[in-house]
Amino acid sequence: MKELKFTIPLAPVTKKNSQRIANCGQYSKILPSKAYVQYEKDAGYFLPNRGKKHTQPCEVVCLFYMPTKRRVDLTNLLEAIDDVLVKYEVLKDDNSEIITSHDGSRVLYDKDNPRTEVVIKFLES
Repeated sequence: MKELKFTIPLAPVTKKNSQRIANCGQYSKILPSKAYVQYEKDAGYFLPNRGKKHTQPCEVVCLFYMPTKRRVDLTNLLEAIDDVLVKYEVLKDDNSEIITSHDGSRVLYDKDNPRTEVVIKFLES
């Protein structure tokens, strides 16, 4: 089983907290928070295999080390990292045929070194 391991040395940010509403003519559009947009941009520098667009089924295991002990929603963190992986074309998509599970992912605490440790385990087709 091939694996891809890397660390994003930034405090993890969810996509859903502090969303913004933008008016687009007579319609409104929900945008991610400015903090998430900056996180997404900065996280791109730490991703290996950018542009590969892997399509092989895989498990994405994430250890989110938060800078505070405040409660955070794991599923929102996973959604954010999946979207980053797709934006920078590490993975072609984040649908269930490509990302088959997030088993083992969890939220931990590290005040001095917040980060996200990611392991992508490519499964045999």
